[in-house]
Formats: sequence, C-alpha cells, structure tokens
Amino acid sequence: MLTELSQLRDLLDKSHKPKRLVLAASEDAHSLNAVVNAANQNIIRPVLVGDKEKTFGMAEILNLDISKYEFVETASPKEAVQTAVKLVHDGQADVLMKGKVGTSDMLHSVLNKEYGLRIGKLLSHFAYFEIETYHKLIAVTDVALNIAPTLTEKIAILNNAVKVLNNLGIEMPKVAVLGAIEKVNTEMDATLDAALLSKMNQRDQILNCIVDGPLAFDNAVSFESAKHKEIKSDVAGDTDLLLMPDIEVGNVLYKSMVFFAKAKVAAIIVGAKVPIVLTSRSDSEQAKFDSILLAAVAADKQ
Repeated sequence: MLTELSQLRDLLDKSHKPKRLVLAASEDAHSLNAVVNAANQNIIRPVLVGDKEKTFGMAEILNLDISKYEFVETASPKEAVQTAVKLVHDGQADVLMKGKVGTSDMLHSVLNKEYGLRIGKLLSHFAYFEIETYHKLIAVTDVALNIAPTLTEKIAILNNAVKVLNNLGIEMPKVAVLGAIEKVNTEMDATLDAALLSKMNQRDQILNCIVDGPLAFDNAVSFESAKHKEIKSDVAGDTDLLLMPDIEVGNVLYKSMVFFAKAKVAAIIVGAKVPIVLTSRSDSEQAKFDSILLAAVAADKQ
C-alpha cells in the first residue's frame, strides 16, 4: 500500500533508464527547478524548448546549471508547445511537460490531428494525493480536462485511472463514484451514472477494480461516516480512487485539498501517446517534481 508520494521512486523499473522529458515553454521557475531536480536524480533526461535567453537567465537566478541539456529555441510559447509535441509525436521523447504556457494552448497541440498525441482514447486528468488525515494515497479524476463527462466518458476516465493504479501495483483499486448523496435520486444525474457504473463493474463490464456509488464524499473516505449512515460497501472508508461527477466539483476538491488540507499531489494527463505533466500554474515545485516522478513511472509501465 502506498502511503507517500516519495514511494513512487521505488516503482521505477530496476532497469530504468532516465526518461526523455520535453519541457514546453521552459522559461518557468518552478518547472525548471523540478526538471533539474529530477534530472539530477536520474529520473529523466530533459529537452528544454522555449526562449533561450529567458530560460538561461532564469537558471542563473536560480543557480541551476542547464548547459548540459539539449535546448530547442523557439520564438513564442505557442511555437514551443508545437515543437515539443512534434518531438514526442516523432518518438523522440517519453514524457511531455507544460512550462510557462496556458493549458488550452498545450492541449490544442496535443489534440492536433496531424502531429498530436491522441491514440484513440479519451484523455483525462489523474491526480494522486498524499494527505495526513488519510491512511493511504488517494487518486482523484477528472479535475482538469473533461468538463461535464457523459456516462460513456466516465467509463473511459475510470478505465484510464484504474490502469494507472494497476501499474502502480494496486491490483483491485476501490473506486468511489461521487454524488451529493449516497442514494439514487432520479433527479440527480450523478447518482444515476454512479449506480450504472457500479452495476457495470459487478457484471464485468468494467474490470480490474471494485466500483461503488453513489457515495457522498464523507462516506467515501470515512469508515465512521459510512458506519453511522449504515452503508454496506467494500469501498466506503477505504477508497483508492474518487471519480468526480464533473470538472467543477473536481477542481474545487483538488484545490481545497492542496490549500486547506496541505496535501501533496502528483498529476498527469493519461490516455495519450505518452504521460503528460500538466500541473496548475499555482502548483508548487514539489508538486511538479512529484508529477514528473509519477509520469516517469507511468512511462516505464506503458
């Protein structure tokens, strides 16, 4: 059972070779620090793409030596993203990372039909949290990409996340499909979707996990809450993965956990040709390092 994000390092293959990571729009302090830290630990081998003058100027301020890394100079963040994505598309990198560029610009290139990174699957966001008040790491999906997923899209999002957890050694992750309440209400679509996902799991239409829902957040993560409400569940209180009803609930939960609960987090986009480190601009350098580590493990297992 994983209880700390640092334990992800132990999951790198014994034959692990540093993954080639492309940082798009490299003139970002937190991203640059995290990338150099990961490179110094032989987790990755960086390729920096962006404004060379700004990147080297920032590295000098941060007292970082980036002279030994490959650098591809571009005229704008938009060009940096396009160049980085093309490098990955052409098989010249194992991980893509967002630097100082907007998420929408990044995804526009990732989804480009000519040189993008889609492989026929729905792309989704996977966040892995270390929280002092919970007994193990807990994953949350999707908080950053799919706005109001349909039932079909929720199946794809769930399967993407379960694959990551399986690859992290969790053979049958426990999935809580969240709603505002733990009973089916025909006027609340999230509870209907949750019940269908749970039944599909029971009928082996969703594999390699245990799914229950609808569950409210309190009984998904608290044995005491579930017991108080007399909920009989193999998931309640011992959840490995929280499946969000929509992006708004997910985004608020993500940021509440980081800013109020002081949780540590690693986050990647999955379902593409390679793992994509797509952290928030407000995420810490530690979060970006942990996300690189998670992406390296995911790339090892692909």
